[in-house]
Amino acid sequence: MSIERIAPPKKRWSWRSQAFRALVYQVLALAVIGGLVWYLAHNTATNMRQRGIQSGFDFLLGTAGFDIGESLFAFDSGESLLQAYLVGLSNTLRVAILGIVLTTLLGTLLGVGRFSRNALVRGLCRVYVEVFRNIPLLLQLLMWYLFFTEVLPEAAQAWQVGPLFLSKGGLNFPIPVWALGHQLAAMGLVIGFGVALVWRTRARRLFEADGQVRSLFWTPLALMLACGVLGWLVGGAPTATNAPMRGEFAIENGGALTPEFLALLVGLTAYTAAFVAEVVRGGIGSVSQGQAEAASALGLSQGQSMRLVMLPQALRVIIPPMTNQYLNLTKNSSLAVAIGYPDVVSIANTAINQTGRAVECIALVMLVYLSTSLFTSLLMNWYNARAAIQER
Repeated sequence: MSIERIAPPKKRWSWRSQAFRALVYQVLALAVIGGLVWYLAHNTATNMRQRGIQSGFDFLLGTAGFDIGESLFAFDSGESLLQAYLVGLSNTLRVAILGIVLTTLLGTLLGVGRFSRNALVRGLCRVYVEVFRNIPLLLQLLMWYLFFTEVLPEAAQAWQVGPLFLSKGGLNFPIPVWALGHQLAAMGLVIGFGVALVWRTRARRLFEADGQVRSLFWTPLALMLACGVLGWLVGGAPTATNAPMRGEFAIENGGALTPEFLALLVGLTAYTAAFVAEVVRGGIGSVSQGQAEAASALGLSQGQSMRLVMLPQALRVIIPPMTNQYLNLTKNSSLAVAIGYPDVVSIANTAINQTGRAVECIALVMLVYLSTSLFTSLLMNWYNARAAIQER
């Protein structure tokens, strides 16, 4: 007759439990950090009160008293400081999001170009990386700012490419006269994006099942654009645009990107792309050469081998350092104050000069960059988990 051995009950709340000790240590660490933060905040508030310095965030409801030269939505000096901060935040996010997209495209092309069979392409990519990553970003921003404000011609002699005008006043481009068709087109693009994701997932599964290569870029792009065009047609296919035209002293009508915005965007993109290129090169180099040889033996071209075999395996190495570069680009956008772009740091500096609330203004700027960095890290960690190779 066999006697079953009964395991002793686990003591979850015993000091001998490793999980319990870890929980206690974490609680103590949080308590110490919270106490330190409270002490610093209390000490700062006490010293400011003794010196007759006002504190608090009530100043955000006061009138700004200054204009902002560039914003995504209307703003005048009669608005509140809170709305001024929101304008600065929107300007910062606009540069950061566009910069991340452009940096990813340019950096990936440069990184892949380092493996080109063409010696000229490899050499140009290497020269680009070595030049742009070894010049301080602030100098590059100043260089681009001088280019857009000094080298480019006046508005009367603006460079024109189709409906686009480029001059010292910035880049002017036509914008549509908003109508129902544009709203439906935007909705169609969103729906098309979902359809494209479904197509890519299905194409990958079919590729794993039968080995037949299907388009993972052009077909999804065509599906997304087709949904957008369909929504535009359903909405009456509006074609009216507000096109820029050459005036006597400036380019009139249309939309415009200021020289400050262009200098910041181009500078951040050119600088960060050099580091992204090295990240991509290192990730591709970490994949065994036998993978490329196996892809070639299966009849895949060099482009298909890179897109379907090498890059997917390199993502597990590329994504973590790529996240760091995205965070660096977002935080480096704070250098916009050097060229006069009204980002959140510039708005904070102006608010400090008007209200004297230096601690509060700087705290708001820190909160903005902390929040954007944490959100970017969260998205990239999620994508990293999806792109990770699933082991059996």
